[in-house]
Amino acid sequence: MRKDGTGGGGDPFDQYSCLDVRPFVATLVLLFLLTAVWQLQPTTLKKAPVNLSINSISKGKVSSIQGATENPGKRIFRPYGSAAALFVHMGSYRGGPNTFSVIGLASKPTHIFGRPWFKCEWIPNDPNLTAIRTKAYKILPDWGYGRVYTVIVVNCTFSENPNSDNSGGKLFVNAYYSASPRKYEKILAVDEIAGSYDESLFSLPHKYEYLYCGSSLYGDLSASRMREWIAYHAYFFGPKSHFVFHDAGGISPEVRDILEPWVRAGRATVQDIRGQAEYDGYYYNQFLIVNDCLHRYRHAANWTFYFDVDEYLFLPGGRSLASVVQEFSNYTQFTIMQNPMSSKLCVDKDHNQPKSREMREWGFEKLVFRNSIKGVRRDRKYAIQAKNAYATGVHMSENFKGKTLHRTEDKIRYYHYHDSINILGDPCREFIPKPSTGNVTWFEKIPYVYDDSLKRMGVKVKQFEAQSIGTMPDQN
Repeated sequence: MRKDGTGGGGDPFDQYSCLDVRPFVATLVLLFLLTAVWQLQPTTLKKAPVNLSINSISKGKVSSIQGATENPGKRIFRPYGSAAALFVHMGSYRGGPNTFSVIGLASKPTHIFGRPWFKCEWIPNDPNLTAIRTKAYKILPDWGYGRVYTVIVVNCTFSENPNSDNSGGKLFVNAYYSASPRKYEKILAVDEIAGSYDESLFSLPHKYEYLYCGSSLYGDLSASRMREWIAYHAYFFGPKSHFVFHDAGGISPEVRDILEPWVRAGRATVQDIRGQAEYDGYYYNQFLIVNDCLHRYRHAANWTFYFDVDEYLFLPGGRSLASVVQEFSNYTQFTIMQNPMSSKLCVDKDHNQPKSREMREWGFEKLVFRNSIKGVRRDRKYAIQAKNAYATGVHMSENFKGKTLHRTEDKIRYYHYHDSINILGDPCREFIPKPSTGNVTWFEKIPYVYDDSLKRMGVKVKQFEAQSIGTMPDQN
């Protein structure tokens, strides 16, 4: 039987359609990709092949980065960033009717190997008055201890009071990079508003008899030792005294709680100087801090004392501080001899003694062993009549007018409990029986004698603290 003429194979197009379409589509996709890749290629592909020889590199892309010059052998030096600031301003203060002091840090290499200088200019607020200028005198008071930065005190002294009519004005200091006057930085140092100048601030009597200028406080400080230290010295200096502390990271919340009652009572000031850490100077920028304090409070007190919070002043023979400084009044500064004390050696207590009584003893009551080695040079601390000083140091000033007195050990000393301020809790770490009078105790190859001079003042100091700021919780 014959079937329809289409036959059993069906439509011939349906049979071969897949074999014909796939190569066609693949060809289109390949052409599309080649076109896209061609469009994305950098224009250098259209150029001749690059010659990678040394000569071609020096004349090509690398030399264009260095900068085109007429002389192909000339090299270009491009600075990026800054290793140290020309000047870092901390504070500016009037030192008198016609003199100012500007305190800060400066690049140490610049001042050692270069010739930077400063010029001062007073611009009155009154447009009818003429600006006056003077070349500044600079002092580098850190004895070469500076690191990336050194401390600098810029003194601006004019021939007359630039604000004698009290109309106000501004003190600008130009800091020059080198001997050339072409490149400099203009610094606004003082902005004195109209009516603010008070000449009586530079005359006697001063607000305080004694001022304490503390160095940078850092590390983990013991709140207990800080409590004992400020109570003792507030008693030692008397009511007409003031303490200035500088927090470089050492005033924890616990230490702040100890100082806050004295701040509220008007006996202490705490300044936050943690920003100094950005500038690499000697030992938390100690020299910067003591100089800023010197000039900030230059006319605030008769005498300004410099020593640390692990050191205690003491007057042998029961004399008063007023009588001692009166004897030294013809000197601008006097230095103070050190009595080094053990910061770990204590007397083994009577074990029958109630524990509560023992715990009420303060650190300086427990640490009663003094290093008895003689003939050794030890660091001294000092006091200065700040009004006669232009700059100062950690252990004494070398920039002042007047005389220095060193032989003061029979009048005033200081007990140094080295590192005890960083011992949290009870400072006693070694115990020995109380020695007989005059006997020497050897400990860690050092001879010690029993010295309870400060211990005997403990009861009075504690009573004074309670009367001054109220009762505080007992601490170790």
